[in-house]
Amino acid sequence: MSRAFVNEDAAADDAPGRYPLPPADDPGFRLAAARALLRGADQADTAGAEAATGLFWGDPDLTPEIERLLAEAREDGDDRGEQLAERFLRAVAGRDGGGGGDTD
Repeated sequence: MSRAFVNEDAAADDAPGRYPLPPADDPGFRLAAARALLRGADQADTAGAEAATGLFWGDPDLTPEIERLLAEAREDGDDRGEQLAERFLRAVAGRDGGGGGDTD
């Protein structure tokens, strides 16, 4: 398909409605944002989740929250959640010079 017919910004247009978050100054915002980024990756909508949260996939500032979600996924036997959290953490390592990361 020609790139002329691809709307690359379509996924991000209504992202805030798909990823309801508390206000950024709420103590639960970072965990909710981490969950939203993992959910976005699971739904092949990383760009939308990034737009909604104002954070990016592999943001090292979210490492504690992602590690918490990884532990929860392992405890719950959530293989997909575990996979996504591990990918996020690999992306963090990639930003530190350890190689590239993937989003979904």
